Amino acid sequence: MAKLTIIANITAKTDSVDLVKTELEKLIDITRDEAGCLIYDLHRDNENPAHFLFYEHWESRELWQAHMDNKHLQDYLAVTDRAVDEFTLNEMTHIA
Repeated sequence: MAKLTIIANITAKTDSVDLVKTELEKLIDITRDEAGCLIYDLHRDNENPAHFLFYEHWESRELWQAHMDNKHLQDYLAVTDRAVDEFTLNEMTHIA
């Protein structure tokens, strides 16, 4: 089965940047310990400090989907529900 790359773009509302950053950082260690997680790196835009990007690499879509169903991710979504201005997620397949 093909490995899965996830690109998640999160733009916090101007008054919620610190909250979103803190909550995103909480996801890193616990997610990196999950089955199938190969890479889980958080980035911040140098020009727009409200824009964050997760670059993720998973052994399979099924294992990534298990991550999406985990409590820590659901907790993040609940805490940041009104703090995020924009969220996009791309599921990608590595070619070369």
